[in-house]
Amino acid sequence: MKVAVIIGAIREGRKTPQQAQWVMKTLETMESVKAELVDLRDYPMPLFNEPVSPRYNPDRKIDTTAKKWLDKLAGFEAYVFVTPEYNHSVPGALKNAIDYVDWQLARKPVAVVSHGSAGGARAEVALKEILSESRMVPMSTQPGVAISGMSEKIDEDGNLSAEELANPYGPQSALETLLKELQWYSDALAVARAADK
Repeated sequence: MKVAVIIGAIREGRKTPQQAQWVMKTLETMESVKAELVDLRDYPMPLFNEPVSPRYNPDRKIDTTAKKWLDKLAGFEAYVFVTPEYNHSVPGALKNAIDYVDWQLARKPVAVVSHGSAGGARAEVALKEILSESRMVPMSTQPGVAISGMSEKIDEDGNLSAEELANPYGPQSALETLLKELQWYSDALAVARAADK
């Protein structure tokens, strides 16, 4: 599985990279997985203002930075979006980046890992709904990987605290379960996409 771990926040002082590093470290322990950290901050796109939906515009003229973002997305088989919760939803920069997508994400699995108020659960729900319009396959997060007080539980290098690691039903177990499910779907959908060509 070739998977992108996408940092969905761009503001100064963001804590989302800590959680993304934790996801990366967990992916690195899995067999047959190649993970890459993709930081939305590296793709400073203007506000989406194309006159026609990207999926239905044969004469599309796309912003050069947005084109780099889409080309990057297209190279993966699976995705983990790591997002904070802003005002009961996702950051505007993340929603804007997704608005540029046409078919790069279709028929590929996606997991969401969140943090913030109520663990970022409302952002997770909102993001899954947004991504489903791109014809993605969102993973269930039962048990959930929405973390309240994340910056106290995961350090700057992406290490989960000893107290959280000691909990057999805590976030590490939940993340491992989620990523195994993502890998299963990634493998299955890769075969299905190849057969559909």
